[in-house]
Order: sequence, then structure tokens, then C-alpha cells
Amino acid sequence: MKQGAQGSADTGTPWAAAGSAAGPGVPAGRAQAQPQVQSQPRVPQQAGAVRGEHTHGEPPVPVAPRVRPVVQRASVRGQILDALRAALVAGDLRPGAVYSAPVLGERFGVSATPVREAMQQLALEGAVEVVPNRGFRVVERGVRELAELAEVRALIEVPVMLRLARTVPAECWAELRPLAEATVRAASSGCRATYAESDRGFHRAVLSLSGNGQLVQIAEDLHRRAQWPLVGGGPAGRGRADLVADAHEHMALLDALVARDLDVVRALVGEHFAGAAAAG
Repeated sequence: MKQGAQGSADTGTPWAAAGSAAGPGVPAGRAQAQPQVQSQPRVPQQAGAVRGEHTHGEPPVPVAPRVRPVVQRASVRGQILDALRAALVAGDLRPGAVYSAPVLGERFGVSATPVREAMQQLALEGAVEVVPNRGFRVVERGVRELAELAEVRALIEVPVMLRLARTVPAECWAELRPLAEATVRAASSGCRATYAESDRGFHRAVLSLSGNGQLVQIAEDLHRRAQWPLVGGGPAGRGRADLVADAHEHMALLDALVARDLDVVRALVGEHFAGAAAAG
């Protein structure tokens, strides 16, 4: 069983070194540079079938480079969840494909348990669905769902931003400029996963000024779902030029918020969501 799992790995991807002793996402050449943590032994791998999950014939899945060496059991699930979310946005987890926790665990260099826990969280978020005795299938989404998400996001965020434009002092908006600039840099890199995280960070910071934690949580969940890949269209069908244009809208929005120009704020936010819906 283990031999079949290892045979499915794609050694041509940057995920090939995921199971090295240095930990997931760490180049093999840097393994000796990592600190030795004697009190926290490495979690043993479980390459065989667990809970009846099959490990043959799965598409290769890379380990996102964000994952650092695991030194504490409590941190494993969160690191794996971040890596899987990044892989999902980047299109490395393909819509319709089924992935099992044991195989993913072997490639991450951890046991199947934290991978399964992270996948179950993605299932709660609607990104994957459980396939009994096999693993988890990445949900297939179409353009219509993306348009619906954009509409709901606009219904929530446009009125909030208009209210904030009337009440938030200019100096508070100025403090968010580094976040807007970070989205431009992330977009210029062409990495969809990096831009997705930066984009959510900017919107989260803006909406946090409302003081409504429930609103921020709901808006971020919708935002994350809008970044998942589309069937046949890649990660929301967005290329580097689309990401750069999207990022520059953040800068223009801040300028309008500082000036308290409500008409421009309304137009920019509306165009922002319309562009995201049309990207599919």
C-alpha cells in the first residue's frame, strides 16, 4: 500500500521534497539549519490506508511552501490547513479530484490525523466533500456560484464601507495604506495564493473598523469561498494582470475613503466585486 502511495507523487513539482526530515515545504539543503527540538519528536507517518481510505491513483499534490517544520503537535493542524488552503487557491488541489489523508500526510511529512482534521475543516467551509472509504473530493464550482458570492459580498460590504467613509478619520485610513501596498506587491508576484491572503487581509482590516466581529467573520468566509478554483478555469480564472488591476483598486479605494467621496467609494467597491464575478 505504501509503495502505491509513493508512486503517485509528482517529483516534478515543488512538493516533491515534502516528506524530507526538514519538514514540509523546507528545501532538503536547508535541513541541517533547522533547530533540533528534542522534547517534541516528529509525528510518525501513516502511509497505509486509514479508516478505509484508498491511497492509489490520486493526483499529485504539492506541499505549499508556507508550511514550516512541525515542532508542536498543537500547531500541525493549523499549518496543514494553511497549506491546503494555499494549494486550493493556487489550483494544485484540482476540482473533482479525490485526495486521501494518508497520502497527503506522507507528502507533508506528518501523520494522517492532522491532515484529516484540516480536510474536515475545509469540508465544513464547503471547499471539499467527504467521499466514504476514499478521502475528500474538491468541490466543483461554476461561474454562477462565483457571481452569487460577489453579489452577497457587495450587499454586505458596500453599505458598511459607505458608513465607514462618513465616520472614520483620515488618519485611520492612512494606517491601512501599507496593507494596500502589500496587495500590489503580492499581485505583481503572480502568486495567486499570496495575493489571496493579502487581499483578504486588506478587506478584513477595512471591515474591522466597523467594530462588528460577526460581520468581519462572515465577510471573510464569503471572500475565501470566492477565491476557490473554478471548473476548467483555474483559481477563479484570474491572471497576473487581473490581480494587479484588482490590487490597484485597493489604493484608489483608500484615497476615496480619505477624501470621504461617497460616490467614488460606491463605484469602486461595486466595480471591485463586479470584476471578481466576471473573472470566472
